Amino acid sequence: MKVGLVQYNPDFENKNSNQKKIIKLIESVKAKINLFVFPEMTLTGYTMKIELSEELNFNSSPSLNFFSQLAREYSSFVIAGVIEKSFDTYFNTLIVINPKGDLIRKYRKIHLFSYANEDKFYSYGISASISKIENWQVGLSICYDLRFPELFREYALKGVELIVNIANWPDTRIEHYVHLLKARAIENQCYILGVNRVGKACNLNYNGMSSVFDPLGNEIAKVTDKEDIIICELDIEKVYKVRSDFPFLNDIKLID
Repeated sequence: MKVGLVQYNPDFENKNSNQKKIIKLIESVKAKINLFVFPEMTLTGYTMKIELSEELNFNSSPSLNFFSQLAREYSSFVIAGVIEKSFDTYFNTLIVINPKGDLIRKYRKIHLFSYANEDKFYSYGISASISKIENWQVGLSICYDLRFPELFREYALKGVELIVNIANWPDTRIEHYVHLLKARAIENQCYILGVNRVGKACNLNYNGMSSVFDPLGNEIAKVTDKEDIIICELDIEKVYKVRSDFPFLNDIKLID
């Protein structure tokens, strides 16, 4: 499967501007991409402004329609981040759209970043989420989730071959991000890709370092400090071979 990690600098809280930025970036891609992945809160940047939320239906969500159109135009799966409104509740949500433009899966962020008061504005997700993309089982996560290995162990035990993490992770702790991505790949013997943003917002600097690690924890891509689409080819057979050669997951003993 060929994936495209879209690392870009969103204009803070400006959905229309960011749609134009994304279109310009995507137009530069000449290869056929099976899956495009965008950062957390893709069209707004990481914000607590719940007024920017949208109900996730095609009648009322411009963001959903935008990513649906991209998926159809490029015949690709799309993973992106949105601020979801559900009745009077708000979630930091990841959506998965198939090449026909259908919303096929969503994941609501389980671990909210209380250090930045995210839990004061958004509600916690309550369940893991796995999406079928091409012939892959893909485990979904958002930013701060990465610090909590229990979620990813659940994905591994359910046989996912790829984990995706979309993020707005600042440069002051960026080494944590990269090392945690690598650790999650090693311990769960699967590919993991993390897509972060670049640029500045709210007195924070973001240097990207969007990365891909293989099931042995080898880094196969990383881009720092620039807007770019990182294109990688992932081989599902490598996951099966690593798990067969080193059947470590069979030895898991969960402690109550």
